[in-house]
Amino acid sequence: MKNYFVYIMTNRKRGVLSTGVTNDLVRRVYEHKNILVKGFSSRYNLTNLIYFEDTPDVITAIGREKRIKGWMRNKKIKLIESVNPEWKDISEEW
Repeated sequence: MKNYFVYIMTNRKRGVLSTGVTNDLVRRVYEHKNILVKGFSSRYNLTNLIYFEDTPDVITAIGREKRIKGWMRNKKIKLIESVNPEWKDISEEW
C-alpha cells in the first residue's frame, strides 16, 4: 500500500513555511535540501522538515495540504509545535 505525505518545510530563521504533498517524503526532502527544484522553496532556502503526516489516500492528502495552506500562520505553528515544539529538522536523523 502506498502512503502519501503532507509536510511542512522551513528555513533556519523559521521565517517562511511551505506546505507540500508527496508520495516519497525522503526523495522530496532530498530535493528541498539540495535545491534540485527551482521555485518558492529554493528562493527561501526551505531545507528543514519540521512536520509531516501520512495517509494511504492521495485525495485525503491533497485535501489536507489545501486546508493547511489556507490556515493563518499561528494555526500552522500550533500544529507544528504539537509534535515538534523545538522545530527540529526531523530529517536530520535520516
